[in-house]
Parts: sequence; structure tokens; C-alpha cells
Amino acid sequence: MSYISLSGQDRKEMLARVGAASVDDLFACIPEAVRLGRPLDLPPARSELELVRVVEAIGAKNAAAGLVSFLGGGAYEHFIPTVVDYLSSRGEFVSPYTPYQPEVSQGTLQVIFEFQTLVCQLAGLDIANASLYDGSTGAAEAVLTAQRVTGRNKVVVARSLHPQYREVVRTYIKNMGVEAVEVGFGPDGRVDPDALGRLLDEATAAVVYQSPNFLGVVEDVRALSAAAHSRKALSVAVVAEALSLGLLEAPGRLGADIVTGEAQSFGLPVSFGGPYLGFMACRKDYLRQLPGRIAGQTVDKDGRRGFVLTLSTREQHIRRERATSNICTNQALCALRATIFMETLGKQGLREMAWQNAQKAAYAIEKLTAVPRVERKLSGPVFNEFALGLPKPWPAVDAGLRARGFIGGHGLAAAYPELGDAALVAVTELRTKDEIDRLARALQEVLS
Repeated sequence: MSYISLSGQDRKEMLARVGAASVDDLFACIPEAVRLGRPLDLPPARSELELVRVVEAIGAKNAAAGLVSFLGGGAYEHFIPTVVDYLSSRGEFVSPYTPYQPEVSQGTLQVIFEFQTLVCQLAGLDIANASLYDGSTGAAEAVLTAQRVTGRNKVVVARSLHPQYREVVRTYIKNMGVEAVEVGFGPDGRVDPDALGRLLDEATAAVVYQSPNFLGVVEDVRALSAAAHSRKALSVAVVAEALSLGLLEAPGRLGADIVTGEAQSFGLPVSFGGPYLGFMACRKDYLRQLPGRIAGQTVDKDGRRGFVLTLSTREQHIRRERATSNICTNQALCALRATIFMETLGKQGLREMAWQNAQKAAYAIEKLTAVPRVERKLSGPVFNEFALGLPKPWPAVDAGLRARGFIGGHGLAAAYPELGDAALVAVTELRTKDEIDRLARALQEVLS
């Protein structure tokens, strides 16, 4: 967005309007002892032309790398139709930041309502909120929602849930009186059912798992949900690769009570890690406990359709101790991009893109495991991501692949030392057969 600074005359007029003689008068209430009293230690101001050149020089460092990426792990490079950039950058969408005033925000409210509808369809559940910050906070909010619904203070969290998501969950619940216990995975990469059975008890509020999980394996959502329900706990499905919902059965139809996760794959570039887009859907029984904003459809006094925020039980609206969350906003612009993306592709287009991911990943598994001493680390079914066992430590393999023009994946040793020398490889529709073949040849050279 363009930015034009205030002129000196603008400042004079504004000060005169508020009755202040100078800018310093505006800060008279701040004690002199705590004021900085000197200019900030920043470089001098630059002209627009100079600043553009600086930014372009920084950007050129990224473009010069020219590496073909097979990274995933919660952030995925997908094709984004040009119409997503064009429509989402229109001033009508960018400027009305907050939809508190429905009379001037019908466009934004309608987009939120449509986003919620699309999330419900993909999740197979009844209601969804206007969005959350990202997938990690979505997982944490789902844990707190389960605590409020069940009145219990223990959650069983799958070790195969994204490591950063698990950290955020632990941070959220640290002073909330909630205990989180981890359940491991078996040789297929799925949650170990026997270990889960031993951890479940009458104090369990929820079983929290990711599917496809961080190791790329598609979980048995129906079995996990049944195990949770056997103890009257909630089944919480986390989806870090939202595109998988275009091909896999909706978790809600397999028994999940809450579906949350990251929708970055829907029209949002990887963009150095954000801003991203969390989503959450649940059964209608939990409507009053759903965090964040909810847009609803109604009619005005003349019977015309309209959209408003409804059931907002956040700390800005009610007593803090009764609020369902402290989420003070939603990712409205990111949700707009996701909505345009999904409605541009449609049901068939989304399925086709997801199918290409699954097929290309299957081809990559075949080619990469044909390299001597490279093997599938986990035997479970996958979508577009998989773990490979390697005969050398990943840092050495990674350096060799980068020298040959590839970011070959993400090393797993730090987060999952039990997997040994292993790497997570993601293959989306953007990767070509030729790129996969060249990666396999490069891997063979590095390992030879």
C-alpha cells in the first residue's frame, strides 16, 4: 500500500485543532525521566528512490539463490492464481480493517461468512470462526476449548503434531492448570493405539493429533476419535496442510469434534513465515465456546440479507474471566485471499490440485528410495510429504544438495532423534517430473 507522510503544514493544523503548541505537548503526561531525550539510533531518512534501491538489493539476495525447494513442514509452496492477488489488493477489501460497523463493512463481513462456510464444508463440521492467527494458535485454542467444554484438565497430544505447535500449546496452557501428555507413534508413523489407550482416563479433555501429521503420515482419524469418545473426551484434528482436505475425507465426518489448523496453502505465499491463516470448526454443540469472531447472516428491517458479527465472547466484550479467548482480531485479509483461492478453483479444481500433490509425492518416493541406502522411514499412507532415512547426517546431505541447486527437505534429527538420520521431503504440484528426477540424481551424487 502507498504511504504519504504528513507535511509540516499538516502537523501545524492538527496541533492547532487539538489545542497543542507543539508535538512535545502531546507527551506532557509522560515523566521527563523516562523520555528518551535524543533521536533514535537509526540511519538518516532516504528518498523514495533510494529506499526502493535498498529493498531491491535485499530482495536480489533471495532471488539469486535459485534453489528448487522441497521444503514443507507446515509451510507449502503452491500455485496461486493471479486473480487472488488482483482482487485481494483492491482498496475496498484492504481498507475496512475491522467489521464492527456492519453498515460500512458488508463486503468484509460477507467474505468472512463465505470463508466460514468453506471451512465447514472442508472440515465436515457445523460451524467455523472468522479465522485465527495461524495453525499453532489454532491448536492451542482447541485445547482450551476442549477444557471448557469437558471441564477436564488433561490433554493427550500426539508427538507427531508439529513440534512448534506443541510448543505453542505448552506455552498457552502453562498457567491454565492444564496438563499435556505426549503419545508416541509406531513404525507406520501413526499414533500408537496401545500407548494412547494407556494414557486416556476420566480426566482427559481431548486427544490432539495432526493429519497428515508432521512426518507426512495420514492418521486413522476414525480410530483416534473413537478412542477419545470412549473416555468422553473430544477428538481434535489439526491440519497443517489444508490442501489435503481437497482429497482426504473431512475429519468431522470421521468423528473429529474440532478441526483446526493452518490454511496458508490456500492462496498465501510462503513469505518468510507469515502472515498465515489459522482456521477452526467445531460441532454446533460447542458454539458458545468457539474462540474468536463469528460472522452471521441476518436480514434488516426491510427483509434484505445482511451480515453481522455475532456471539463474540472475547475479553473486549465481556468480563475477562468469562471470555473464550484473548484473540483480539482475525486474519481477515488472509481469509479473503483463501476465500478467493478456494472459490476460483472450486470443488473440482481443489481436488485436482490435491490429487497432483499425492501423485507427485508417490513418484518422488519411488525415485528417491531407488537411490542406494535411502529408504522410507515410516510405512503409513502419505499425502504430499514423507520421511526418508539417509545413510549420512542431514547437514552434510543438505549442503551437498544446495550446492547442486536444491533445498532437499527438512532435517528431523533435532525434533525426532529417534528417527536417526532422516529428512522430511514435501512435493507439491509446482514440482515437475524433471525436478524430481534431478533431485534423485543429485542425492545419489551426494551419497556416493
